[in-house]
Amino acid sequence: MKYVDEYRDADHARRLAEAIRRTATRPWSIMEICGGQTHAIIRFGIDEALPPSLRLIHGPGCPVCVTPIEIIDRAVALASRPEVIFCSFGDMLRVPGSEKDLLTVKSEGGDVRVVYSPIDAVNLAREHADRQVVFFAIGFETTAPANAMAVTMAAKLALKNFSVLVSHVLVPPAMRAVLDSPLNQVQGFLAAGHVCTITGIDEYRPLAEQYKVPVVVTGFEPLDILQGILMCVKQLEEGRFEVDNQYARCVRPEGNRAALRQVREVFRVVPRKWRGIGEIPQSGLALRPEYGPFDADERFALKQITAEESAECIAGEVLQGHRKPHDCPAFGIRCSPENPLGAPMVSSEGACAAYYRYRRQKGKRRT
Repeated sequence: MKYVDEYRDADHARRLAEAIRRTATRPWSIMEICGGQTHAIIRFGIDEALPPSLRLIHGPGCPVCVTPIEIIDRAVALASRPEVIFCSFGDMLRVPGSEKDLLTVKSEGGDVRVVYSPIDAVNLAREHADRQVVFFAIGFETTAPANAMAVTMAAKLALKNFSVLVSHVLVPPAMRAVLDSPLNQVQGFLAAGHVCTITGIDEYRPLAEQYKVPVVVTGFEPLDILQGILMCVKQLEEGRFEVDNQYARCVRPEGNRAALRQVREVFRVVPRKWRGIGEIPQSGLALRPEYGPFDADERFALKQITAEESAECIAGEVLQGHRKPHDCPAFGIRCSPENPLGAPMVSSEGACAAYYRYRRQKGKRRT
């Protein structure tokens, strides 16, 4: 198949859904890791095509959603400084901090710029030697190579006015945290295909073996997701706990070795706090000491900025799959994309945003 419409073919989707119904002989709970997968599931009604005994649980795979509120507050503080040009991808501008978001800072006169690559921020630093340029380096393993490349480029250019505010997170430790929870109900995973284009699939094998859960690396279109679910259900029914690759058109078992080398040169693995979840051991990336001069946290003494999560927002429970967006009393009332209490309502990959857009009323079928 070559074109996106072919991955959304309704007849093929019905055949895959029927195959899932024939294969599943008992109740199973499967978590899709990526927020992009969650949006496709809700948008196309994939969960509604499955047998009632098969439950999809939405996972923590939205990097915007899991960026801690204190990191947003640090970004806001930086962007408010007159000497700073603060660069970010557009999806971070509406994420709420304790008091405001980056878009509000921009409206108040802060120099907040949307860029399409971290290299854009490096070029801005070259063009504005009298200003401090900070790039907001967030994301999973997918975005880490480009951000690492920007740092090495700035180092080679000896730029003294470029730095990165880092909040990178890693997928496998989050999966372990889900499985270690006393509330865990996950029996299998659909892993995020784009992450695995970088990392490959081997790092999921110890997890599958230790916890006895199948992991299927899966794409983002309806047929990808349905095929991934079918592959996962087959493993569960057969008592197998292996790593399968549904997304073989993009993912190689070894991943992208050049990208991984770039990441390992610049970053080290550290504990990382996840918004609404708390600290997960060895779940984040931070700059290695030799690249410390490019660390915005250190350059601007930002680590003193801490913050508490909203008591009303249940984003952490949604991100861990313990509750659905409709379970939040504020959903669609006090929390909306225009006035979000938490990041999952404003992120393009957030579960709350998906439910608000495609399934706002509880129990209402997609039309």
